[in-house]
Amino acid sequence: MTHGISTLGRAVVAAALALAPVGVSLPAAPVQAAAPAGCQLNAAGGRIQHVIALQFDNVHFRRDNPNVPSDIEQMPNLYNFLVGNGTVLNNHHTPLISHTGTDILTTLTGVYPDRHGQPVSNTFFFYDSKGNPHQALTFAYWTDLARAFDGTGENRLNMLDAQGKNPPAPWVPFTRAGCNFGAVGTANIELERVANVATVYGANSPEAQAAVTNPEAQTTADFIGVAVHCSQQAPLCASAHRGVPDLLPDEPGGYSGFNGLFGHKYVAPQISAALPMTALDGTVINDGGFPGFPGFNGMTAAVSLSYIAAMQEHGVPITYAYLSAVHEQSDTGLGPGDPVYEQNLRTYDEAFGKFFARLGADGITKSNTLFVVTADENDHFVGVGPSNPGCDGVTVTCTYDPTRLGSVEVALDQLLKSQGVTVTITGNNVKGDSAPDYYLTGNPGANDPLTRQVERAAGRIMVTNPLTGQTERLIDGLADRPTLRALHMVTSDPLRTPTFTQFNKPDYEGVTSDGQDCGTPGVDNVIQCQGVETWHHGDIQPQITTTWLGLVGPGVRNLGVNSTIWSDHTDTRPTIMALVGLRDDYRHDGRVLLDVLNPAAVPVDGDAGALIQLGHVYKQLDATVGAFGTAVVNADSRAVQTGTASSDGPYLAFENQLNSLTNDRNRVALQISQLLDAASFDQAEVSTGAIASLVSRAQSILDRAQRLASND
Repeated sequence: MTHGISTLGRAVVAAALALAPVGVSLPAAPVQAAAPAGCQLNAAGGRIQHVIALQFDNVHFRRDNPNVPSDIEQMPNLYNFLVGNGTVLNNHHTPLISHTGTDILTTLTGVYPDRHGQPVSNTFFFYDSKGNPHQALTFAYWTDLARAFDGTGENRLNMLDAQGKNPPAPWVPFTRAGCNFGAVGTANIELERVANVATVYGANSPEAQAAVTNPEAQTTADFIGVAVHCSQQAPLCASAHRGVPDLLPDEPGGYSGFNGLFGHKYVAPQISAALPMTALDGTVINDGGFPGFPGFNGMTAAVSLSYIAAMQEHGVPITYAYLSAVHEQSDTGLGPGDPVYEQNLRTYDEAFGKFFARLGADGITKSNTLFVVTADENDHFVGVGPSNPGCDGVTVTCTYDPTRLGSVEVALDQLLKSQGVTVTITGNNVKGDSAPDYYLTGNPGANDPLTRQVERAAGRIMVTNPLTGQTERLIDGLADRPTLRALHMVTSDPLRTPTFTQFNKPDYEGVTSDGQDCGTPGVDNVIQCQGVETWHHGDIQPQITTTWLGLVGPGVRNLGVNSTIWSDHTDTRPTIMALVGLRDDYRHDGRVLLDVLNPAAVPVDGDAGALIQLGHVYKQLDATVGAFGTAVVNADSRAVQTGTASSDGPYLAFENQLNSLTNDRNRVALQISQLLDAASFDQAEVSTGAIASLVSRAQSILDRAQRLASND
């Protein structure tokens, strides 16, 4: 479905353009927008010379209040660019868990979390040899080892593929093709934390010593969040500029002779003639007064896009960037149409206006550049509506009762105790979240009586929502280990697999009483915490897992806004690679989005329409929140409530059915993904008969999943 700009949307556009400065911000020295001479992208007709990929944090294309234009509608410089020149897929989806780390890594790789190692984020637990869980951070440099906050090391890679090795890095096909690859703020492809400095520079390096002796803000400013991965012998990453070997020991086919620049301290002098480097609004980019990377929450549009423009101008034609959320002020959530929220949107729109003008002056346009713009996930607003219900945020800003905004925290340990659970539940074995993950001490198996006791108790919890006054079941569903496997959430490291994941209704943050943000522990077991986590994600509901993807550039059709094509984050990577004429050293879980591409851009040998139909069925079969995934969560949620403490037979029968069904799904999904990759990247001839057979087999499995969910 294609949409134009609504009447109110046009008013937003006019108002924003009237307010936005449109002058072009240019660096002091002559720009170098051309790609390095050795950069050999193989796009059809040689038309794509640059790639600019942007991923927002929780910025919505969907309206959260029907009267208030959405985040992207209120960035007309971006909205009009995407809708007027390309395609916005508004039925795009996340994997599970729907959190920043998992979502960005899935977008970068084109594989589900079971093949990149981070299905639970932005923190996860791993078990030690005694069955004790330890909590660790998802965000770490690509080659880093997993290490818990308490210092416990797992001796396993933080990111790992199905064989337990490092997943292939997303910059490698580009650097092998002679193209420098830059990134700012994007998960795990730059340094993420202080310990990562030693990972790339060496434990005894001056950088590692400075990282631990300087103030944390200075270390962040100097070394975190900015990187350029260079092609072989690229002057940009020469040792004289403090380029260091870009080590990827597990990379298929080997990876040697490549250098990288890590940190603003070393990248900025190579991409900015004037220092300190400034954002598009003219302010110095800094963290705590130290010029440099401002921290991930400081990655506003003006900052992030300034880095990207500067990189593109100085021989880095492939750039990836993260842009922080707009619906917060000092980590306090804001309601749709709130005046501060509205001001944030205006500043983002102004930044995009300057960004596109600057790129245009550099000769970087939709005619020679692939633009990929998306958001990690959507959110659920936790609060009551505005006090002035007729507000639209643009002409009349919205006001909210601050006491009626904020997460409803539920103390899971206390609520489970009320259901007869005697096992110890604390923040040391439950990852608090809207979809909390249980890592029960001792690492009990899927059919351990302890596991079933806690699962059944969780499914029985009833709560009264203080925001609505409604008494309701706490959860919308749960997934234990057999279902987590079906959802691509079980990695090659079994010690990271939760006992089970509990999908709360989206107003509720599942915590333990030792980690509540408000109230009296042990007394206030269901309490609304004012100003805390006003926007929830990480859950399974469509309003959270449905996001958007915008594509503009050579080979992309101009479909405007399309809400019918079902896609997810795994599709982004193969679509980029097919358009630029490069390939990864692995099979993608996603598909090339042939339905939004011009046939000449990615030619196929055979019936393209039949391949597209197969791709649509494939997504429902294999995507985490497709029809298969949704059905098995519903089936699991029902099955755990069957049986008794002394008889688990009904659940065991369900588990056997599910395991058989998942095995069949995996076999057919593998065949489909292999066929789709071969058709899109090798122009392999695919018969319509083979496609029809796979469609039929996939549909049969989907039908079986639906019957399992309905207990037929």
